[in-house]
Amino acid sequence: MEEYAREPCPWRIVDDCGGAFTMGAIGGGIFQTVKGFRNAPSGMNHRIKGSLTAIRTRAPQLGGSFAVWGGLFSMIDCGLVKVRGKEDPWNSITSGAMTGAILAARNGPLAMVGSAAMGGILLALIEGAGILLTRFASAQFPTGPQFAEEPAPMHTSTFGDYRQYQ
Repeated sequence: MEEYAREPCPWRIVDDCGGAFTMGAIGGGIFQTVKGFRNAPSGMNHRIKGSLTAIRTRAPQLGGSFAVWGGLFSMIDCGLVKVRGKEDPWNSITSGAMTGAILAARNGPLAMVGSAAMGGILLALIEGAGILLTRFASAQFPTGPQFAEEPAPMHTSTFGDYRQYQ
């Protein structure tokens, strides 16, 4: 499938880790801006300082958490590609479930099962949406040559074909 034509496996881990950190830091920065603004004392100067403090304190931590998740997910995904010998949506779904379970291991087996289920379901929804979107987009642009019927030959005479009267 086209969506699986990505970086080769060792570099994919670094790429996904950096992308996840960036996504977490930007998303966390936006969220912390609002949270810091709302929780600061009244007065515009205090609210701006509260927002900036919240961004500096929490956004890098959120980015790091996202990077850990992305890196672990990519390592498991690359391992499954190597073991199974093919790259398909089942690798991503399994990687999401295993990542959720590993990250929840400190909280016990019940938390691991719950996190694995949530990770697997989340990745199944993402993969399913990607497959549906790809099918929908490919149905709109049919492949192969599309030729119109050839038009009827035009006569050179303005009075029609004179041979039919002979």
